[in-house]
Amino acid sequence: MSRLLFDGADWDFDTIRRTYDAVEAIADRELGLSLYPNQIEIITTEQMLDAYSSVGMPLMYKHWSFGKRFAHDEVLYRHGLRGLAYEIVINSSPCIVYMMEENTMTMQTLVMAHAAFGHNHFFKNNHLFQQWTDARGILDYLEFAKGYIASCEERHGAAAVERLLDAAHALMDQGVHRFPRRRVPDLSREQKREREREAYQEQVYNDLWRTVPKGSGTKTVPRSISERRRLLDLPEENVLYFLEKKAPRLRQWQREVIRIVRHLAQYFYPQKQTKMMNEGCATTVHYYIMNKLYEQGLINDGAMLEFLHSHTSVVFQPGFDDQRFGGLNPYALGFNMMCDIQRICTEPTAEDREWFPEIAGNDAPVETLRDAWAHYRDESFILQFLSPALMRKMRMFKVRDDAELPYLVVQSIHNERGYRELRRSLAHQYDLSRLEPVIQIVDVDLDGDRRLMLRHEVVNGRVLDPSDVRPVLRHLAELWGYPVVLQEIAADPQHGERVQNEQTASPSGLLLDRD
Repeated sequence: MSRLLFDGADWDFDTIRRTYDAVEAIADRELGLSLYPNQIEIITTEQMLDAYSSVGMPLMYKHWSFGKRFAHDEVLYRHGLRGLAYEIVINSSPCIVYMMEENTMTMQTLVMAHAAFGHNHFFKNNHLFQQWTDARGILDYLEFAKGYIASCEERHGAAAVERLLDAAHALMDQGVHRFPRRRVPDLSREQKREREREAYQEQVYNDLWRTVPKGSGTKTVPRSISERRRLLDLPEENVLYFLEKKAPRLRQWQREVIRIVRHLAQYFYPQKQTKMMNEGCATTVHYYIMNKLYEQGLINDGAMLEFLHSHTSVVFQPGFDDQRFGGLNPYALGFNMMCDIQRICTEPTAEDREWFPEIAGNDAPVETLRDAWAHYRDESFILQFLSPALMRKMRMFKVRDDAELPYLVVQSIHNERGYRELRRSLAHQYDLSRLEPVIQIVDVDLDGDRRLMLRHEVVNGRVLDPSDVRPVLRHLAELWGYPVVLQEIAADPQHGERVQNEQTASPSGLLLDRD
């Protein structure tokens, strides 16, 4: 009697259930994965496109940008210019996995191993997700957010809500707390808290309104910068949080909508810091499980060949001189690093023992990987585990690309000093503090025109693009209700700090029109 879980491309739900149980047994018994409960859903092509447009979330409020994204992706897909993902997985409890109905049974097996077990384990156990996301409350919160914004559209008009969302979305990258707070927000209780916040706002007088000029005959003592900063808890890098709490002209429903956008930005923040590790973990898990299924005689040669064809396509890394090169493939780097960790744990060289004395030859590759998945993000993972052997295998080198020079300079080669510099430079490419500008609110002119002042410190000569800054500042001014000023500060070795650039914006008043 055949032990095969399936034979051929066709599938039904009994086959998926039987295969899921086999995958789960390997994940539990041999990999020791700790998971949220899984909820697997089969969706159509159009539903997958819809999930793309709404950033993969199962419940989402309406906004014109989602429809635009849907139309764009649909045109590319219908003309054969872009394929669709085999799956989408949601960091929630239960962990929701969307699988395409067009997938063959082999691909459904791969998707379950990759998403329902690999991504699921990473979401539940990585410290960044534990610090920043409420997996059990996110679905309830999305349902609340969708209903709340719909009710705002009915009460205040779709145009007013759309303008507010446009402004809040423009500031999402500056709407996160970058350092841990005391506890993860309990999103499941946000609806109750929204009512409490509304009642509180009706009772409390906003300090900013006390700064309205009293007239020509009234003398006031100007506040010092330190006093203003103490009053407003400045500096503050979470711009949306500051606006939600301090913007003097926003109404309560507008503050709540900003809060919704801010929570979504914070929800996605860990994913931006762990893209390579998350995909590397899922790819390593699916590779292990699919090979075990084949070794146990549960899938046949045809299924294994189909899997290997897909897997090698996913982890393929074009060379720097290949027309397809677009940087390092996160699947390739993550998978290769995790395979290399297993090699170091079981078959270390003298070089490995010198570079990684803590794990070399410990004969515990699975435990070492689980520990790495739990305690690192992309930047720190590379700094800790990228080995000289893998740098040689992937032919890595560092190039200095100076716009003022007519040539490129190869700075780091394959020697000990070069390996360390190369590893450090690569890790910097995954450091969000270097990839995204850190902009802080530093002051508010409480005794004058309430001008909001922001500061951006220029790092490595990288200034903000004026074509991006202008529309974002306009959105910020609309939400603040008064002028805003952004200064870019560059460090000068001889003269200290200097203002390299300054831009201002004033509100049109359209967003804050009273009903």
